[in-house]
Amino acid sequence: MKADTTNTPADVAAEELFDNWFDPIETELRTKVRGFIEAMIEGELETVLARPRYGRRPGLPAEDDAAAPIAGHRHGRRIRSLTGTFGRTEIAVPRARILGEDGKTTEWKSKALRAYQRRTKAADALIAGAYLAGTNTRRVHRALKSVFAGAAGKDVVSRTWRKAKGDWDAWNARSLAGEPIIRLILDGTIVRVRLDKKATSISLLVALGVRQDGQKVLLAVKNMGGESEAAWRALLDDFVKRGLKTPELAIVDGAPGLEKALAALWSGIQVQRCTVHKHRNLLAHAPERLHDEISADYIDMIYADTKQEIEAKRKAFIRKWRLKCHAVADSLEEAGDKLFTFTRFPKSQWKSIRTSNAIERLHEEFKRRIKTQTVLPSAETAAMLLWALLASGQITMRKVDGWQSLAEKPSDQIIDLAA
Repeated sequence: MKADTTNTPADVAAEELFDNWFDPIETELRTKVRGFIEAMIEGELETVLARPRYGRRPGLPAEDDAAAPIAGHRHGRRIRSLTGTFGRTEIAVPRARILGEDGKTTEWKSKALRAYQRRTKAADALIAGAYLAGTNTRRVHRALKSVFAGAAGKDVVSRTWRKAKGDWDAWNARSLAGEPIIRLILDGTIVRVRLDKKATSISLLVALGVRQDGQKVLLAVKNMGGESEAAWRALLDDFVKRGLKTPELAIVDGAPGLEKALAALWSGIQVQRCTVHKHRNLLAHAPERLHDEISADYIDMIYADTKQEIEAKRKAFIRKWRLKCHAVADSLEEAGDKLFTFTRFPKSQWKSIRTSNAIERLHEEFKRRIKTQTVLPSAETAAMLLWALLASGQITMRKVDGWQSLAEKPSDQIIDLAA
């Protein structure tokens, strides 16, 4: 009878994947880490005391040695645990009392190893980076087990993440007076967060700016309780308060509250309604059997090569659908000139102005990131996470199409909307 080859010895069964991947380079490196860190801190203390360990006087010339004052004295060592990208190690940190100008002594504190520090900044950056990449707090422990030997639990991840709160608050309060913003792209996105111990959907208001050189930047991401006119007005008022100059163009998705807020604050600003959102709006006004025909006519109109062609095809679109489905024609007329604002600008910029795809792409990347966390801990965490993905470089934004012609002023004449 053949032996059952599926049976595994107990000691092998207890091993997990990667446990037996011995690396002599890593092993030897980690054995040297403790001595290197201790030597570095010891050298820092010797500089402060102006004498080596066991030295009774500073290392000065013999004639000055007797008159040189003693800066302080050592009084033992303490054992500290430190986790870095090199793993976890125990180090002996020297202690000392330093003599002050008032004649009193104070406990010496190392600048290299901060008080109560348990992890290096590089380790914290690794933990935060793993979290931002899509690993939730409970999975970081498993993802970084080989590096930290199980030291990065979910509580560690949460505490590390909270360290970014200071940068987040400073970013929210920063001045916008020096930002050369010429365009705004505004939209909201829905996320699920935990409020009062219940999973609740909230709307985050997101604002992108386009600088004079064409670079897109995140200006704000806030939870204002919805996408009402008051919510958007509060966001825009905050921009003005922080010094943002009136942009020449705003690209929106057609939300009435947002358009009213823009008109109330900046009456002369040009507004471009996203042509993709308007396309969906037209389809909602017609039966499904007409969707393909409407889409073909609409795309042919919006993506025409010249302003004159767009004007002619718009008139034809309204005449045709006035007869076949008047609700579609009425909806297109309701959009008015805001749907064709892009024709005032150089043709090289039409692609970047016609739609709010830039901010929609950002929303998609954000949703992909939070897919592993169906419910985020709070509304502020959701907003902070979107900001951190951009601030850390895990999401990057390129310049808008046609940025070379941004210096050209838009024309005052738009297409003739008289059908």
